[in-house]
Amino acid sequence: MNDSGKIEEEFDVGLRLREIRLQYGLSQRQLADKAGVPHGQISMIETNKSSPSVASLRKILGGFGINMSEFFEPDVIEQTQVFFTPGDLRDLTSQLYQGQDAKRTMLTLKQVGDAKTHGLQILHERYEAGADTGDDLIEHEASEGGIVIAGELEVTVGNEVRVLKAGDAYLFNSRQPHRFRNISDRAAEVVSACTPPYL
Repeated sequence: MNDSGKIEEEFDVGLRLREIRLQYGLSQRQLADKAGVPHGQISMIETNKSSPSVASLRKILGGFGINMSEFFEPDVIEQTQVFFTPGDLRDLTSQLYQGQDAKRTMLTLKQVGDAKTHGLQILHERYEAGADTGDDLIEHEASEGGIVIAGELEVTVGNEVRVLKAGDAYLFNSRQPHRFRNISDRAAEVVSACTPPYL
């Protein structure tokens, strides 16, 4: 159930990806070529035999020129909302990792409002103990920064690695390969911003 007491249906990532691909008139191979991913990966995701990481899904969606918010909530009508409660934030990850192994459910990214309209993505990120953005480092056209508000988070940017504690912050060019992981035994929380939006 969600915060309003409604029962949520499980989001079918594979079906949604297939619908968008057909809408754009692309074969699985064409989409894989556009997104720069292995050809078999599209088929595995569409048949729900594989669940993509956040970085992989973002890369694939780049082949369409859409973001994760548009992927998960295509019919949301944006308003000129200025203030947001925790329940108003868009959960970009729980739908992606439903029913998957525990390691995949350890990362939660919640977005404030419509990032695309404002050209700025603000996220509340939560990394459970052991959470990791993945062995494949992330790279994209943007700049990003954040402040750790609870716990500790190991941040890798290029050749630099640092464990940040509550109150510590980071700011870098997102074209540099980067990774976030929680190597501690308790949850870490971050408030971050990225422009232009990445997810």
